[in-house]
Amino acid sequence: MNALLINALRVVIVLTLAGTLFVQLWMMPVIWRDLDGAPPVLRTIFVVILVLGVLTLQVSAVCVWPLLAMVRRGSVFSDAAFRYVDVIIVAIASAAVLTFALAVLLAPGDVAPGIVGLICGAALIIGGVALIVLVLRLLLSQAVAREREAERLRSELREVI
Repeated sequence: MNALLINALRVVIVLTLAGTLFVQLWMMPVIWRDLDGAPPVLRTIFVVILVLGVLTLQVSAVCVWPLLAMVRRGSVFSDAAFRYVDVIIVAIASAAVLTFALAVLLAPGDVAPGIVGLICGAALIIGGVALIVLVLRLLLSQAVAREREAERLRSELREVI
């Protein structure tokens, strides 16, 4: 993979992590104060959903970093990559569940039904992204199996020669 592309993605990851830290440290307290009139339980659940949603982004970004290092070294087709990909899948699926939970939380309130529907649609799309990453994981699994088979065949060929 092109080193420029890897470095560009690393810049995006750093900016994403900085932005999500800003949201967690400065924006969440503001949202908490803005929800001052809401029932305490709903207020707490709402903010927890938002914090956990941001956390799913952070976890995904942190897991992409070592995958990029593996790509740069040419070792991404190994068992070590699965650990990071699995965590990313769980993080994205969790984001989908949290997004749907947000819609459920907002549905009985004063929020327009169209907005709740849009949030449900976003949850569906995020869940679809988790499924896409799962398919990519299956492709990675096939590539790792083929790499092992190729290495076995190379080893046998070296013995014959």
